[in-house]
Amino acid sequence: MATFIDSIDERTQLAGTNHLEVLLFSLGTNDDTGRNELFGINVFKVREVLNIPEITGAPEMPDGIEGFVSLRGDMVPIINLQKFCKLKSQEPPKILMITEYNTHVQGFLVTSVDTIQRLSWQQVKEPPPLISKRLGGLVTAVAELQDKRLVMIMDVEKVLADTGDFYDDTAFEGIEKMENGKKYKVLYADDSNVARKQITQTLDKLGVNHTGVINGALAWKTLEKLATQCEEESRDITTEIQVVLTDVEMPEMDGYVLTQKIKSDPRMAHLPVIMHSSLTAVANQAMGRGAGSDAYVSKFQPLELAATIRGFIENKHQ
Repeated sequence: MATFIDSIDERTQLAGTNHLEVLLFSLGTNDDTGRNELFGINVFKVREVLNIPEITGAPEMPDGIEGFVSLRGDMVPIINLQKFCKLKSQEPPKILMITEYNTHVQGFLVTSVDTIQRLSWQQVKEPPPLISKRLGGLVTAVAELQDKRLVMIMDVEKVLADTGDFYDDTAFEGIEKMENGKKYKVLYADDSNVARKQITQTLDKLGVNHTGVINGALAWKTLEKLATQCEEESRDITTEIQVVLTDVEMPEMDGYVLTQKIKSDPRMAHLPVIMHSSLTAVANQAMGRGAGSDAYVSKFQPLELAATIRGFIENKHQ
């Protein structure tokens, strides 16, 4: 079963192409709708796919967590996505996907895995409100496949935040406000509600102004407008924005393409770009540097993120 994704590293060198590859999976036929809905996650986040081994239960686990599996000496928490999504199905989970997000390793129980599909971020769109409401905000994007099936990209950051309380308020302790912080502004782009809240809280703790958008295309539109305005007024764009913070995986335009566009535009090439992603492997960080990013920070490390932003602002304005 693990060989299903053995070639992922070779087939996902997609930085700058505005493409991603997703592993498609099912949570079974929904008893309420009669549909077998299709979900997807970025293959870079999947370590392996296994038949379900013995799961060790534990008392007082959050709803949706089945217990733990011993995997090469590590105890990995196992999340039953059927239960977590409150999906009623007569088909029990049969497959375990081992994933890594923000240096956290966990397993997801699913009914079946389908195929790996390459998608253009331009065909990945914000989910309709009906889907978002029905699935409690767990879907961050949707895309139509060539065979007309609809795949829903799961907001795994929200799953982890809700099941494991990985990202609590104690993570923000120790962030000190910047002197004259209100003189500065950060533009950030992220499609995850959970991530945007974490970023906002970090920037509020720093005391800097901020503007947030939900994808790279909107960030680029904002930057182009500011650059044109500043050029007409003979001002540098850094009088408006001091740092750009971008997720990697976003509908319409991903963080790699956004970074490349910024760094190739003379009006903003000197603008610091920080990539902020749950893709924490060394290869992903190298891809970020290759796209032109000035720094790469793992998601939900607010102290590191605050220190990185502070460093760029202070170095620029000393």
